[in-house]
Amino acid sequence: MENILEVKDLHISFDTYGGEVKAVRGVSFDLKKGETLAIVGESGSGKSVTTRALARLIPSPPGRIKKGEILFEGKDLTKLKEKQMQAIRGKDISTIFQDPMTSLNPTMKIGNQIMEGLIKHQKMSKSQAKQRAVELLELVGLPQPAERINQYPHQFSGGQRQRVVIAIALACNPKILIADEPTTALDVTIQAQILELMKDIQKKTESSIIFITHDLGVVANVADRVAVMYAGKIVEIGTVDEIFYNPKHPYTWGLLGSMPTLDNTDDDLVAIPGSPPDMLKPPKGDAFAPRNEFALEIDKEMEPPMFQVSDTHYAATWLLHEYAPDIQPPAAVQRRMKGFAQTVSGKAQEGEKS
Repeated sequence: MENILEVKDLHISFDTYGGEVKAVRGVSFDLKKGETLAIVGESGSGKSVTTRALARLIPSPPGRIKKGEILFEGKDLTKLKEKQMQAIRGKDISTIFQDPMTSLNPTMKIGNQIMEGLIKHQKMSKSQAKQRAVELLELVGLPQPAERINQYPHQFSGGQRQRVVIAIALACNPKILIADEPTTALDVTIQAQILELMKDIQKKTESSIIFITHDLGVVANVADRVAVMYAGKIVEIGTVDEIFYNPKHPYTWGLLGSMPTLDNTDDDLVAIPGSPPDMLKPPKGDAFAPRNEFALEIDKEMEPPMFQVSDTHYAATWLLHEYAPDIQPPAAVQRRMKGFAQTVSGKAQEGEKS
């Protein structure tokens, strides 16, 4: 498949009173047409900063892209002027944010908020934009869309507001949809509906999705590939199967071990010890070493390169070096890997029956 987006050696910093916060440190990845890439990691790992940079939404000052390229259809977005970005933002690259109430204008009717982008980017008349707004609300599963376009955000439930935000993001048929933890504030039932809605919409529109989350359960259901971020870097990237059933980085092991599954009720959750590093002063060597029970001496001195596990799977850990000891994931993590395999197998069988 052809790449629609390529991020190369991206570095993003924020200038604060305390000094330079190195939020993103050399991130590289690509996104293919029609693909869903999930970016996972703890809070502060650089997920949202990375993806906001794609739409040039980093406030400057204090934020700045120090280095790197963001190639969208071969065009480097870091070199474009703001007016040029305005023609891309919302039209070719759209974002769904975590809290719909901070994304929606409480003083504007829902219909007008959807129509805004259609009039600006699609050059539609007001009547055309209104008709399209009704169609979009119907697409995202809101009942009585023709009546509801005249209502205000406070007249919608949390799940309905998130559907409205998705409708706004989809209004101009974007080529890339960035979903920044879009289901975190929703209950489990509504979360499942929103995820199913996004998968269905992707099939219809053939858009590419970057899905940011800290919930690995969500990742297993929506993503084609997964990038694991820690301390402003991607430490492992691969297909969903590779990350869930053959993880190589100890941080990925920690994330899997800290996630409960229905099949593993006989053991306690495994917590990752310590806290993420202070990005004002990133540590020498591997940033995860102080929290890694499997850290080698070299981890304290040298940052590991990306080792290739397969054509699609890479991980930045010295444990993959040919001279490193053979260390396997902890037993609790292996049980969860087995549990995920059984869950996926069960879903596949249910799909075949239906």
